[in-house]
Amino acid sequence: MSLRRTAAALAAATALCAAAAPSAVADGSPSAQAPAQQDLPSALYGKGDPQYDAVWRQSTALLAQDAVGVEPAGKAVEWLAGQQCEDGSFASYRPDPTEPCTAKTAADVNATALAVQALAALGGHDERVERAVEWLRLVQNDDGGWGFGPGGPSDANSVSVVIGALVAAGEDPAEVRSGKDGKTPYDSLLGFRLGCDAPEAERGAFAYQPDDEGRLAANDDATAAAVTAALGEDMLVEPGEGAQDGEGAQDPAPSCADGGDGKAPTPAEAARGGAAYLAERLEAGGGHLRSAMPGAEEQPDYGNTADAVIALSAAGHRDAARASLTWLEKNAPKWEAFENSPAALGQLVLAARAAGGDPSDFGGADLVELLNATGPAPASAPGDGKGADGGSGDGGDGSGGDDEDDSLSPWLLVGVGLAVGAGIGFLLSGRGGGGAK
Repeated sequence: MSLRRTAAALAAATALCAAAAPSAVADGSPSAQAPAQQDLPSALYGKGDPQYDAVWRQSTALLAQDAVGVEPAGKAVEWLAGQQCEDGSFASYRPDPTEPCTAKTAADVNATALAVQALAALGGHDERVERAVEWLRLVQNDDGGWGFGPGGPSDANSVSVVIGALVAAGEDPAEVRSGKDGKTPYDSLLGFRLGCDAPEAERGAFAYQPDDEGRLAANDDATAAAVTAALGEDMLVEPGEGAQDGEGAQDPAPSCADGGDGKAPTPAEAARGGAAYLAERLEAGGGHLRSAMPGAEEQPDYGNTADAVIALSAAGHRDAARASLTWLEKNAPKWEAFENSPAALGQLVLAARAAGGDPSDFGGADLVELLNATGPAPASAPGDGKGADGGSGDGGDGSGGDDEDDSLSPWLLVGVGLAVGAGIGFLLSGRGGGGAK
């Protein structure tokens, strides 16, 4: 659960654009207002264009703050709650929440699911959480899963973030069944798992979606999300709560003796296979995952590496998780999003916490302080002795951070390149990718 969802929003917007009226579909595209000209809400984290990721980055920031004992600004929480539509869903961003949602207000499954996780963690929002969960149930696909938009084809990332929402809301995902076929979210999720018909090195991984011919391709981003969800976890993985190191490494791939998988795996068994795949990928990469934009050299994928740290921590691969966290501590400051993206910083906070690290001493950087500076000053933080609410993390306009917010991950650019190259929006491997969502 990462900047990845921003790329998904872009992909969905691109698809809608191709089928309907022209609109801005990517950072830098023509739009009614450029981000620098927008009057952003003072309660919103980050200064970037909020169109595709406002609810996602706000939810990530609030989750991360709450996880490390920071009491967020009241107006930041109120802003997130106020983004909810009457039917319980959330859009990616509603510029004017006083206006009712209409058929033109595109509901965002991922934004809804992560908002549920944030509001459930913060407490005091039971009615909103219940309405959002009921909406998610109503738009569940026949295969038991969800796509980025209601009714869209299920994908591993969306299914995973909804499983996290159900868990956060106190629901058992195994009991949430589709109306037509009685399929559960786990049924859908396991449908993206690569088995014995995949190359040996990819067995146990998860795909984002099947291609047009129904084939599955290993996707690191989808695998990290799926491992965490298959273990029944939301984004708030507690340090040390997974199995003991080594237990999660058993059955690292589907058993393909005699040419078959044998019986279908349980979600936990599938999670172990996915975690082993991630551990091998990280070791091969020197502690991190890689991404490559079309026509460009491979680059470190900081966001997906952080997601993998969370997944491996949940699965009990603590040594591997800690090794990758150490790599992030040394290298994440090179990430464009490091100093001013609430989604990226929140993602790193959650990864550091899950692996037993210290978010306030992240290779010498204080992730919590950097995160707080991207939005309204928190009501209180551990050790600060204050209880003030409102204001701005940088003492200015309430939006905080630097002049440019990089909350759109490098994978957003991957989505752009793929969308342009293929001429469609909902593509692909990356929807994927990393960063945060």
